[in-house]
Amino acid sequence: MQRLALVALVPTLVTATLLVVILTQHQLNSLRGMAQITADAIATQAASVSTTALRDMQRRELVRIAESIGDLPHVARVQIRAADGEILADNLGRSGGGNAETLTVVRDVIDTEQPGRPVLGSVMVDVSLSDAIAAQQASLRNALFALALSVLVAAVIGWQAARWMSAPLRRLVSAVHQLGRGDRHVEVEVTDQTEIGELQRGFNSAALALFDVQRSMEKEIEHATVELARKNAALEAASVAKARFLAAASHDLRQPLYALTLFSSSLAEDERDPIRLDRIAHIQECVEALDHLFSELLDLSRLETGAMQIEITEFPLDQVLEEVSRNFRMIAEQHGLRLIMRTTDVWVRSDRTMLARILNNLVSNALRYTHEGGVLVVARRRGDATVRLDVWDTGTGIAPEHQARVFDEFYRVECHGNHEHDTGPRRGLGLGLATVQRLAELLDTQVQLKSTPGRGSVFTFHLPQVPAQHVPHGTDEEAPLDVTGMRVLVIDDEPAILSGIRYLLRSWGCEVAVAEDRTQAMLAAEEWPTPPDIVISDLRLRDGESGLDVLAALDQHYLRDGNTPFSRLLITGETRSDRLREIMAARIPVLYKPVSPEQLREAMVAAWTANRATVA
Repeated sequence: MQRLALVALVPTLVTATLLVVILTQHQLNSLRGMAQITADAIATQAASVSTTALRDMQRRELVRIAESIGDLPHVARVQIRAADGEILADNLGRSGGGNAETLTVVRDVIDTEQPGRPVLGSVMVDVSLSDAIAAQQASLRNALFALALSVLVAAVIGWQAARWMSAPLRRLVSAVHQLGRGDRHVEVEVTDQTEIGELQRGFNSAALALFDVQRSMEKEIEHATVELARKNAALEAASVAKARFLAAASHDLRQPLYALTLFSSSLAEDERDPIRLDRIAHIQECVEALDHLFSELLDLSRLETGAMQIEITEFPLDQVLEEVSRNFRMIAEQHGLRLIMRTTDVWVRSDRTMLARILNNLVSNALRYTHEGGVLVVARRRGDATVRLDVWDTGTGIAPEHQARVFDEFYRVECHGNHEHDTGPRRGLGLGLATVQRLAELLDTQVQLKSTPGRGSVFTFHLPQVPAQHVPHGTDEEAPLDVTGMRVLVIDDEPAILSGIRYLLRSWGCEVAVAEDRTQAMLAAEEWPTPPDIVISDLRLRDGESGLDVLAALDQHYLRDGNTPFSRLLITGETRSDRLREIMAARIPVLYKPVSPEQLREAMVAAWTANRATVA
């Protein structure tokens, strides 16, 4: 509308301005011409009436003539001079005062009656231009007023014309906005048969087609949403079923495996026959392989159920590297490999247990698929306040087509040829790297892989770096793992587990009492007037009974006599998040079945030592 109005206004403005300028200039010229004519006429008349007086040199008559001419309108001054220039008469007319602009006209007085027409003198008349100037100013004001009025009229007419011409376009713009807001059906009125009408009809056709497409898409989206919801429900059900299966398998299958671990360890305690010891070693190797497989299942089950809780602390990275080195140094030496942990003084902020599991899994995989050379673990500082951890190996490497899937659950890269480390009882389920990636995600990082077939692989992830802290060096040596003479009450609903752990603990010199449920535990407590040194209990007992409830009942039994609290330790194969949250809330040390004898001894000593420190 502004552009259309401007198009209509500019020609009018230019034309009116030109007309005003031309007419005003013409009127000014006309006024000056009229003033010039008036002055010439007055001067001619003055010269004519002054001829006789100048011839006879009648001064009085000349003065009277000058006065009479000075009384004429617009005359400012009249002078009559002799031929020699002497001023004979000088009179200021009625318009003579002030500094008004004047027009001067001089006429010679000629004696026409004498031969040779001698010049008797001259008459000078000054004609005032003030009236002409006033008339000019009035004319200019009128011209400007006419110009302003014409521009205003042109602007109003141009604006109205612009509104009329742009109305169809504005209606189209409004219709487009309605389409943008998602209105169902939009249609504009076809106003004429010009190009605007063609545009309106085209818009209506496009809006109708868009409306049909929108309805079709809404139906498809609705159908896809229903189908997606159905598939999501199926996936969630499958995920829940898988988690339940893993939890059930982890718990139910670990029970006999735990008993097998205890019995195989007990067999080796008093055996001296080399042949039998070799057979026992093979049994223990198979048990360890089963333990490894179930540990993978347990870790995955706990990750999927959200049972793993993050405990972020700040600690020196070198401590974790030393722990991993102790775990795998002997395995590397057995296969003729080098395991190098580059020492570092870097401190990091992370979950120490989860970080150790990530490194343990990565180093274990690296050693399994490496046959010459070794494995290198190195930490590098970065400029963004993070530390990059690299686990290098010189193994078989991973082909590009497998690299994108090695972090998937149950995905294993099948190796061919002489890859002896990839076979045998420690062959994995393909859950190690999947667990690594899940743990890394909990630590807000991601494990990245670079690998070249035949040359090796490197796994990389980042951790937040923190300033190093001063840690006082302790002077006390580590306490020996001696449990001789310790009084232990074991509660488990599996008779085989009770039999195996009782035999193992007695071989360590412990005094052992066993119970399968709360009733038997209370009977055992009646036989021991003072609390046991430690109570080891399963979490889930028969008939839905909880080991936590049994521990609470034992607490009440001993505390009513004023005894100090006993140490306690939970051993479970449970992976359900609600059950594990109960353990965390109770702040009781927990081990997950199957438990090796070394883990059991260390946990017993740690729980007993922590309880003594608390009581003290």
